[in-house]
Amino acid sequence: MTIVDVRILVEGASDVEVVSKALQGLALGSEYNITISAIIPTTNLEIAKSAAAGADLLIIATDADRVGRELAERMFRELSELVGHVERMKIPLGHDLEHIDVELVRKEIKNTLVRAGLKSLQILPEYMALRNQLLDLKGKYEMLMQENEKLKNDYQELEGKYGELLEEYSRLVEENNKLRESLKKRANVFKISEIWKELFGETEPPEERYIAEAVEKLNLGGKIIVGQGYIYSEDEDLVIELLRIVHLSLSIAESKKEEKPEEKEEKVEEHIPEFENF
Repeated sequence: MTIVDVRILVEGASDVEVVSKALQGLALGSEYNITISAIIPTTNLEIAKSAAAGADLLIIATDADRVGRELAERMFRELSELVGHVERMKIPLGHDLEHIDVELVRKEIKNTLVRAGLKSLQILPEYMALRNQLLDLKGKYEMLMQENEKLKNDYQELEGKYGELLEEYSRLVEENNKLRESLKKRANVFKISEIWKELFGETEPPEERYIAEAVEKLNLGGKIIVGQGYIYSEDEDLVIELLRIVHLSLSIAESKKEEKPEEKEEKVEEHIPEFENF
């Protein structure tokens, strides 16, 4: 069983002697399971605070006169928050051991202890209610701690998944960039009739063999492919330049034909334009 720490605050040294004498006839340990750990002779508030702090029970033992009563009231107000419980005790007038009734003091000490015990019983229901609240809060706290731990684990797991997704995203971005580069490098495919009309406003493009011959004459075989009504090349500007050359060559050839009408019966092959000079 826990020993109750009791301290007694008195006004002066003579009161220490009186209280000590009265305590000699009390078996407080066996009867009340308490120990008087200190008898504090002071009227100084700061000294009293330092000496009484942490006691389970503080007994303020002052004279029964007005001065003693005022001192007890002041000490009670100031020290209540520093100890478990404060109880007032009146010492009979007269501080001389030869004239004071020690038995009366001893009885007053016992009565003070009983009063303190009874007051403790009065607050026991309130204490039990507070204890139950404390246990309830402790249970909620432990539950919150468990939830907090679970949330930490979930967060770490999500953080790991986020890292994986971030790596996957970076990989996809890199692949997308590579695809963009590949698309940029992919051969441009042009329908001859459409690009010819777009460039020159003519609905009928020349025969493919004229364009193919131009590719061959200009040494563009590795850069431009002509066939099936389409032109294939990685360089759109090169295709446009080629078609402009073909268009110009055909225009020149057509002009020459108009200047020599007697040569109309010549074979078509003889009017295929020459591209060596372009």
